[in-house]
Amino acid sequence: MSGEQEAAGPVHGRARRRHDPERRARISDAALDVIAEHGVAGTTHRKIAAAAGVPLGSLTYHYATLDELLGEAFTKLADRTADGFEAAMAQVGNQDEARDAVVSLITGELLNDPRTMVLSYELYALAVRRPELRRVTHAWMARSRAAIGRFFDPATTLMLDALIEGLSMHRALSLDPMPRSTVEEAVERIVRTP
Repeated sequence: MSGEQEAAGPVHGRARRRHDPERRARISDAALDVIAEHGVAGTTHRKIAAAAGVPLGSLTYHYATLDELLGEAFTKLADRTADGFEAAMAQVGNQDEARDAVVSLITGELLNDPRTMVLSYELYALAVRRPELRRVTHAWMARSRAAIGRFFDPATTLMLDALIEGLSMHRALSLDPMPRSTVEEAVERIVRTP
């Protein structure tokens, strides 16, 4: 039976569902949109279904719980951000360029996009309350550290990863964000050989 026939009418008295292989991805994307607008606390199955343009029953068909859906949506956010991070570090050829790349990650668009920042902070807050979601932040940090670790020793890598998170947050929340020159100095102090 063709896809058109399948969607056209009932078979044996039952309406057949149209095949929609992108529905699950659309639902998790919509969940991120709803979280960005309403926060995790204001996110409901109904809002996500409306944003995804799917019946409410589709959410429970694809996800057993709202927590499962939130976990997948936040994993998608973490993966997209980590992909951008890895892409930035992949263009680096030596430690000096790696320092500049770290500064650019802290001050650039990838980590400072308002939507990404809001979603990241929602994830951090949720992971503090629901430790099972720390697997998402843990995997995200592991990918970041692997990208940085190509150019720095393990201790420096750990410090730079923390600096990226902390200074990105500081720049996002400060009414007077520190200038790039201060970020450059902070990175230099961490990577400077004694």
